[in-house]
Amino acid sequence: MRAALRSAVAGEVDFGTTARALTTMDASNYRRVPLGVVAPRDTDDVAAALRVCREHGVPVVARGGGTSIAGQATGTGVVLDFTRHMNRLLALDLRARTAVVQPGLVLDRLQEATAPHGLRFGPDPSTHGRCTLGGMIGNNSCGSHSVAWGTTADNVRELSVVTARGDRLDPGRDWAGAPAGLRELVQAELARLRTGFPDLPRRISGYALDALLPENGAHVARSFCGSEGTLGILTEAVVDLVPSPRARALAVLGYADESAAAEAAAGLLPCGPLTVEGMAADLVPSAVDLPRGGAWLFVETGGDTGAEASARAESVVRAADAVDAVVVTDPARQRTLWRIREDASGTATRMPDGTEAWPGWEDCAVPPARLGAYLRDFRGLLTAHGLRGAPYGHFGDGCIHVRIDFDLLTGPGVARFRRFSEELADLVVAHGGSLSGEHGDGQARAELLPRMYGAETVALFERVKGLWDPDGLLNPGMLVRPAPLDADLRFAVLPREPVDVAFGYPADGGDFSAAVRRCVGVAKCRTTTASGPAVMCPSFRATGEEEHSTRGRARLLHEMLAGELVTDGWRSTEVRDALDLCLSCKGCRSDCPVGVDMATYKAEFLHHHYAGRRRPAAHYALGRLPEWLGWVARTRSAALVNALASVGPLARPAKRLG
Repeated sequence: MRAALRSAVAGEVDFGTTARALTTMDASNYRRVPLGVVAPRDTDDVAAALRVCREHGVPVVARGGGTSIAGQATGTGVVLDFTRHMNRLLALDLRARTAVVQPGLVLDRLQEATAPHGLRFGPDPSTHGRCTLGGMIGNNSCGSHSVAWGTTADNVRELSVVTARGDRLDPGRDWAGAPAGLRELVQAELARLRTGFPDLPRRISGYALDALLPENGAHVARSFCGSEGTLGILTEAVVDLVPSPRARALAVLGYADESAAAEAAAGLLPCGPLTVEGMAADLVPSAVDLPRGGAWLFVETGGDTGAEASARAESVVRAADAVDAVVVTDPARQRTLWRIREDASGTATRMPDGTEAWPGWEDCAVPPARLGAYLRDFRGLLTAHGLRGAPYGHFGDGCIHVRIDFDLLTGPGVARFRRFSEELADLVVAHGGSLSGEHGDGQARAELLPRMYGAETVALFERVKGLWDPDGLLNPGMLVRPAPLDADLRFAVLPREPVDVAFGYPADGGDFSAAVRRCVGVAKCRTTTASGPAVMCPSFRATGEEEHSTRGRARLLHEMLAGELVTDGWRSTEVRDALDLCLSCKGCRSDCPVGVDMATYKAEFLHHHYAGRRRPAAHYALGRLPEWLGWVARTRSAALVNALASVGPLARPAKRLG
């Protein structure tokens, strides 16, 4: 398989342990070990890789930033990594307000290119510094500004796609790029498509077949959005751009609790805000200066001038029945507040008492007017199962993010995870909602889609999948014919007893496995530019390689503990090499929203790796530098050493030798 791919593909083909270990997981609860990783250079490479995989009967999964929360960026076959080469902005049409992008382009790079022209791409997930346009299209991502600019599907004009059988299609409006048989299938199911899909702004679950209705423009590109790489492989996209307000203001509204904030959110939509985001006190650092209250809405407004944006924010305050409120116009303070919101996907992985919390029900959505009632019922369901979580998210769109303290390490805990998932799915449906409101169904929710759509509509999804991908090659186990929601959990392979370690890991109960589990994959360490005081992760910024990011190193340590892929434990050369460029700067310790401390993990690993063995010479020359300098001080030879090190013919060779 590897030889066939290397002869057919111009890009990199890597079946090595490191490449596979780095792609076993995304930001979900799931783990699958791939056969290998291919980094295609162009559309021809994609087609060639698909041909080889089809000939060998090997499944394919497309991967961007690897920040998916439902498991859809993992697979047991070949992973197509679009971040290495197919990551460019190909064209910018200012008159038409469109951009042509490749799937591996990170969203922030597009925003940086369009900002000087007063334009932007509307959707903006909190992972905007590392998520890719291809991943956003695959998941139909949204972000905090969706109340103003909609979902990714609302901002897609045309796509270029390669199917598993090698057809090159260009999906667009009016049936453009539709595979054979799709139009006839839709025309035979018009009644079902008109009545079987909930009408709410964040309905992401399932295939968006209602986009193919004639009254919706028979928009094949928009129906493709949210298909999670199960229908075809995206190679290019034409996306719409929207004018970016020249000035912004932020109304921060305080409420007694999250239910009160949720009840108020829908009433603010007539004010035309850019965002209506909500979060409660358990996710906000105590040092942050916010209005009085136990929960807050962040309502952003825009205008051509600062005065206009501020006036709109003041009108929001007047319309809101809030306990307290403040309007923030200083851009630096706005950025500080937004960072709290964007880091919530990481900070929410720890309860206030330090207990671990996990995704799985990260982004259900209900009609905004029902959000308050839904949250009360949701809290009741948590209590009934003895679970805890801290909801936050897109209150204006009725979409809630939450990490829950599931026990995913034991059989009874996993069984409770399944029971809760089934009951919560029924609760969401009872409120007229969608199992996914942003991140897609993946493995976490696909099994439960019949509860939302019914068996006949799910069977229709399977027929559509069959038209696009007759061989079931693309991302199997997602959306249709799904894998069980409690299978392939990433924690199942970890040791059940704490491993013997030198450091204490007090925040993780002395358990090195728990310390490694801190990395949930939100990938804030994969950003390439500094944001404020942040420095994480300097080695990734230098190389752009996943193995030199904090997340990549944590993944390798996870696989080392699992022992399935990295089989030589503390002696692993793959882990050693990935840690080699770690500067031990502790940037991750301060910048990572879940507090990963890679400097300590590196010291722990090196202690075991070299136990009883000779170390590299540099460890003795530089690692023991304090000992050498102490010897110099005791022998009163500092002046001589300094002179030899700074002048004379021996200075440079001596430094090189050291």
